[in-house]
Amino acid sequence: MNFLRPRVLIITGLIFLSAGLGFRLFITEQADQNSTLNDSIQIQAQSLLTDIKGTLRPEFLLPDIHGQMRSIKEWDGKVVLINFWATWCLPCLKEIPELIALQNQYGEQGLQVIGIALQNAEEVIDFVANHNMSYPVLAGEAEVIVIAESYGNHIGALPYTAIIDRSGIVSFTKAGPVTFEEVEELIVKLLM
Repeated sequence: MNFLRPRVLIITGLIFLSAGLGFRLFITEQADQNSTLNDSIQIQAQSLLTDIKGTLRPEFLLPDIHGQMRSIKEWDGKVVLINFWATWCLPCLKEIPELIALQNQYGEQGLQVIGIALQNAEEVIDFVANHNMSYPVLAGEAEVIVIAESYGNHIGALPYTAIIDRSGIVSFTKAGPVTFEEVEELIVKLLM
């Protein structure tokens, strides 16, 4: 009877190990399927956007979070990365450190990141201060939607990014988060 106990423990352990490995495989497969689904959704969303690449950037006037009116013309002659975002948008929050890093690394060479929050300024001002956002942040509600649409975002995607070259031509647009690496090569070329 004593010799059966170790066998039962070994068999029980193998059952739990098999179940655990099976569960891990199931979770990994689900994550791969979700990743593929997310990629598919992002590709479909991109196809619904108006392609404004190669066109002159639309003009706008919008208050910053301190109430000062700012015009896109203010940054003429710079490479401008406009990022539409909101504090309640998790992918937006994930990319903010990337945008701060871009501004910090390339700002002196002529890059200007501009955040445009789809919220009123009171909801954004503390967030900007707490996250040491090193670039101007403009804010608004209905007017931000109109501006985003003029930049090709007719589906209301957040985040949404547009990059404008020094001559004011839109060079890049994307619905969904961007990474430092994803846009750095383009920014470096535009800064030359």
